[in-house]
Amino acid sequence: MRAVVDVNVLISGVLSAKGQPAEILRACRDGQFELVISEALLEELQRTLAYPKLRKHISREQAAAYISWVRDHGTFAEDPTSQPSVSSRDPDDDYLLALAIDRRAYLVTGDRDLLVLVEDLPILTPEQFLAELEQQR
Repeated sequence: MRAVVDVNVLISGVLSAKGQPAEILRACRDGQFELVISEALLEELQRTLAYPKLRKHISREQAAAYISWVRDHGTFAEDPTSQPSVSSRDPDDDYLLALAIDRRAYLVTGDRDLLVLVEDLPILTPEQFLAELEQQR
């Protein structure tokens, strides 16, 4: 099973060892699914981890180590050049849709702007994704 995990879930998972985002990171570490990453996703992760409100919780060194961890545990895919067939209310998220569509992967997110597209695309909340992983076992 493949998944593009939105940056909001990746950050939640590193901020707290408890909760569903952290469970997703452990499942990735344990090889339970293929984490699809791209340069755009890694750039957004790096940019977001540099926000002052997050710097209070994650040092520059920890952020760099985490980005390396994501890169090491993910399967790198080229960012699609075409726009997705369905667009988000937030155009900055369209790259995630395009990546998930291109790689035939679930998009795992907590972003309401993306979750409203669940009828059109395989978009799951962290809870739904963990349930799907459990069914696959």
